[in-house]
Amino acid sequence: MQNYNEEMYGLGSRRSEIRELFEYGRQLAAEKGADAVFDFSLGNPSVPVPDAVIASLKAHHDNPGIHAYTSAQGDFEVRKKIAASLNSRFGAGLGADSLYMTCGAAASLCISFKALCNPGDEIVVPAPFFPEYKVFAEAAGARFVSVPFNPADFQPDFTALASAITPATKAVVINSPNNPSGVVYTLETLRTLASILEEKSELYGHPIFIVSDEPYREIVYSGEELPFVMNYYRNTLVCYSWSKCLSIPGERIGYIAVSPRAEDERAVYAAICGAGRALGYVCAPSLLQRVVAECADVRPDVDAYRRNRDLLYSELCAMGYECIPPDGAFYLFVKSPIADAHEFSELAKKEGLLLVPGDSFGAPGYLRIAYCVSYDTIVRSLPAFKKLKSF
Repeated sequence: MQNYNEEMYGLGSRRSEIRELFEYGRQLAAEKGADAVFDFSLGNPSVPVPDAVIASLKAHHDNPGIHAYTSAQGDFEVRKKIAASLNSRFGAGLGADSLYMTCGAAASLCISFKALCNPGDEIVVPAPFFPEYKVFAEAAGARFVSVPFNPADFQPDFTALASAITPATKAVVINSPNNPSGVVYTLETLRTLASILEEKSELYGHPIFIVSDEPYREIVYSGEELPFVMNYYRNTLVCYSWSKCLSIPGERIGYIAVSPRAEDERAVYAAICGAGRALGYVCAPSLLQRVVAECADVRPDVDAYRRNRDLLYSELCAMGYECIPPDGAFYLFVKSPIADAHEFSELAKKEGLLLVPGDSFGAPGYLRIAYCVSYDTIVRSLPAFKKLKSF
C-alpha cells in the first residue's frame, strides 16, 4: 500500500507545462545568460507595482496590530470598502457579506467549486481555458467538461456549450479577458450565455452558476469597463485577484463575490465560508487585505502592455504567423506553423524562445505567448521568431 495519495503524487511530481517551461528558462538563463532567453511562459506582470500600493504597504507594515488574524472571511471594513468600490463602478448591490477574501484567484476558484459541487457534479468550461481549472474542479469531486470555441473569434461555441450542459452541471466557468487568448467576451456573448443557462436551469430544476474568473478585468485596451457578469445573470460568483492589475502576483490576495440576487444567496455564501474552512483558506493575508482595500480603485499602466501587444502582433503577422488580436490581458495566442504545437515549442526552445503549447488550454495547434515582458525582450526576440517561421 502506498503511504501517500497517488493522485496528489502525480500532480506534485509533474509541473504544469507553463511552470515546466518557466523552470527550464531559469536553468537556461543560469547556463547561457539571461540575454539568451526570451521567456514568454509565465504571466508575471512586468509593469511596476503602483506607487499607491508601495505607499500603503509602508504605511501599514509597522503597525503591530496589522499582522493579527482577521475574521475568517476577511476583515469587515475591508470587505465593506471593496463592495463600495464595486458598487460605484458596476451598481452591483454588493455588501460586505457578499465578499469572501482569499489568497488570490486560484483559492477563489477552489473554494467556489467546493462550495457548489457534490461528488459527480459537472463543471463546464469553454476552451481555451487556464489548465489548472481542471485540477481545481476534479479536486472538488466534480467532472471537468471542456467545450470548443469558435476559431474565427474565440468566443464560445454556444451550440456545443448548450449540448454539454446536463442535469449534473453545477457551473459554467468563464474567463474574460481570457487566458490564453486575450479575447474579451462581448456583451452579446454574456447575454447568450445567460439565456442558455436560464433555460437549462429551469429545465433541470436547479440553478446553474456562472463562475467568472476575472484576474485580468482591468487590463483591457478599449478603455471601457467590461460588463459585470452578475448584472446580466443572477446566479453568478465572481473570482478576482489583484495579482495582475497591481503587479503583485506573489502576494496572493483576491476575493469571491456572491451575487446578492443569486438563488439561496445566504446559503451559497455560507457554503463559500464552509469551503474556505474545509480547505484551510481562512483569514487571507491581513496586511494585504488593508492594502487592496485602500487601492481598490488603482488601475494598471495598460499602455505598457498595449505597446508590447502592438509590436508583437504586428511583427508576427508580418512574418506570416496567424493570431487573433487580443483585446485584453497580456497574451497572444498564435497558431502553430506546424501541426504539432509541442514540436514547435521544442524547436523554439533551441532559439531561446519559451512558448507554451495550447494543448493543455484545450486548444491543440496553438501557442501562448505571454508578452508581459520588457519591450526590449520583444524587440530582441523577433529574429528568433522569424528564423522559426522559415522552418
